[in-house]
Amino acid sequence: MNTSKPAAALLFNALVWGLSWWPMRQIQALGLHPLWTILFTLLIALAVISLIQPNGWRGLLSNRALWLIALCAGGTNACFNWAVAIGDVVRVVLLFYLMPLWSVFLGRFLLHEALSPMAFVRVGLAIAGAMLVLGWRQAGAAPLGLADGLAIAGGVFFALNNVMLRQQARCSEAARTLAMVVGGIVVSMPLALLLSARGLIPSLPTVSVLLVLAVVVSGLVILGANLALQYGAGRLRAQVTAMIMLFEVPVAALSSWVMGSGRLDAQVLAGGACILSATLLAIWKP
Repeated sequence: MNTSKPAAALLFNALVWGLSWWPMRQIQALGLHPLWTILFTLLIALAVISLIQPNGWRGLLSNRALWLIALCAGGTNACFNWAVAIGDVVRVVLLFYLMPLWSVFLGRFLLHEALSPMAFVRVGLAIAGAMLVLGWRQAGAAPLGLADGLAIAGGVFFALNNVMLRQQARCSEAARTLAMVVGGIVVSMPLALLLSARGLIPSLPTVSVLLVLAVVVSGLVILGANLALQYGAGRLRAQVTAMIMLFEVPVAALSSWVMGSGRLDAQVLAGGACILSATLLAIWKP
């Protein structure tokens, strides 16, 4: 089987999410908060997916477990995109990728997986990496802020989402894809309405042609990235898929560093190496 096209599709997905921080910030500069941006881009994706995969609704409405996946995917989307729009992108992405730490505990309690010695190694590496990235005990280290908390929460939601997807592996691909898009809308809409009503985030800005065009293009690109993920992940082994998806980390780190939106020094690199090592150990199968 030719794996070049599926691999290219996954690389495209990782590239889109690795660079997603930039359009999110540009749209925010036009007056639209990331929560509103997530909502409108996913509404566009939902409309297209409903047209090309209408059978997904039947699977989603008949499976309660998929709604938990939807909520986890929505939490991941809201937390990650909000974090990269307001925080140090390198720091946010690395804290988000603490997934192996949360996956160990979630897999133990939800899937009853045994805790192997390698699992404890992954936990240790992830914790050490987080301490380095956050500047633990470093003079003048930035305190844990909103972006850091959102990044960590997004990683927890993503880890739970992955565990639940493993539980629901027999569900149709269309139903799982639809669940993740619907979840983003279900989570971001009430959050945006509540926080804007309380004055914690800006309300909807005046509509402009540039703003509408930016949101529509972002929505179509995100849809393309999700379809590419479904295409690639369905044709490659899970370990290969996970390895390729890690391409998102250096893309986000290097692009944000070059554009002055992320810090990249020896300590952050060491922390990132620890976190990525934990992720690679979680992927690797002897």
